[in-house]
Amino acid sequence: QVQLVESGGGLVQPGESLTLSCAASGFAFDSFRVSWYRQAPGKEREEVATQSGRHSGGWHRYADDVKGRFTITRDNDRNIAWLQMSNLQSEDTARYYCNAWAREIATSKELDYWGQGTQVTVAS
Repeated sequence: QVQLVESGGGLVQPGESLTLSCAASGFAFDSFRVSWYRQAPGKEREEVATQSGRHSGGWHRYADDVKGRFTITRDNDRNIAWLQMSNLQSEDTARYYCNAWAREIATSKELDYWGQGTQVTVAS
């Protein structure tokens, strides 16, 4: 069955780094766009970083407030994606979710998978 399992969250101090992992199974991971989203208490879920699938040109995009601090990478052979976060600030405190999205060519059906999330807390 389809699974996305995030790990790597925790409590860190401002200025420190953390790397989140997303292990995927049950679907053709390499063909999916992978994104990291986050949701802080009382706020809407927001896209943090996205990387295209294997056949889509390898593009990335980042939210403005994480550019230069966060990096999304993936290993399609191991079905894993990462979010490397550096210079973390209190505003980065949130639950971080891994998302995999694709559109079936034959049917145009959207395939949209989510993990359960991992908590990142930045506090001194």
